[in-house]
Amino acid sequence: WASELSMIDTALLIAGVLNAAVYFDAAASDERDIRELADALYRRVDWSWSRNGGDCVLHGWKPECGFLHYGWEGYSEGIILYTLGSGSPTHPLPESSFEAWTLTYQWEHLYGTDVLYAGPLFIHLYSHAWIDFRAIRDRFMREKRCDYFENTRRAICIQTEYAQRNPNGFVGYGDNAWGLTACEGPYARVMKIAGQQHGSFGYAARGAPHGPDDGTLAGWAAAASLPFAPETALAAVRSLWAADPAHDHLLASGFNPTLRGADHNDWISPGRFGLDQGIVLLMIENHRSGLIWRLMRDCPPLRAGLRRAGFRGGWL
Repeated sequence: WASELSMIDTALLIAGVLNAAVYFDAAASDERDIRELADALYRRVDWSWSRNGGDCVLHGWKPECGFLHYGWEGYSEGIILYTLGSGSPTHPLPESSFEAWTLTYQWEHLYGTDVLYAGPLFIHLYSHAWIDFRAIRDRFMREKRCDYFENTRRAICIQTEYAQRNPNGFVGYGDNAWGLTACEGPYARVMKIAGQQHGSFGYAARGAPHGPDDGTLAGWAAAASLPFAPETALAAVRSLWAADPAHDHLLASGFNPTLRGADHNDWISPGRFGLDQGIVLLMIENHRSGLIWRLMRDCPPLRAGLRRAGFRGGWL
């Protein structure tokens, strides 16, 4: 195969499938077919199998070697995986799985802010495309007197503060230039800043404030932050838009102002990835109308999964 059965990609697919099932709610036969197919796909996923007998879900499975050694541990975009898996009517995760996952969380105090830590910005965004976490809390967040929506807002504040401080002295960082996340950067390049050499990481999950950081930013990550920090995100988007008539800084997977070519232009990734652009589209619509959040609040599998995972309050 030279491929992987990825549990997080499965979860993101099923989230979109279930969203379509809620949207197409008419009695017409074609829309009824969509709902029936969505239900059939969801019921076929064996979420419990993906634990391989443990508490936490493993990242995936390959036919050549079986289950991957890595598990979904530590706060991550995997929250959509655990909630959909918990709500399954056929192959659910045990209730202990979500609790076991939250025990691996890392709560930190950074730049004067308490936050459930994850360095790359995408972690704080992807599950939020479908789940409106405002005012709903699991056991962990009830104890911290926070919720996951507010936590993402805090993570964005940490990103912008890190960019302003710019401890490594990379070119271009500032109030309107931030967004350290998983993206494509330059490969095997060396930068010399204030007498210090810095290597580049290629495609990597960059993060703030603990790194890694090689001067590569992702404009799409700032754009996808619109629902959580609209003024901050819009300022970044407008700044990138005005500085680049071709808008490559927003469309590309990543850009690096420290590595400028002979034409004095920033290094810009040649990659234009659907994974990046898709989250921007979803978050623009959530910011504009709340459509995806509103639909998913009426999605029975998601509601069931959130409740089984211990979420309470708000719209739930």
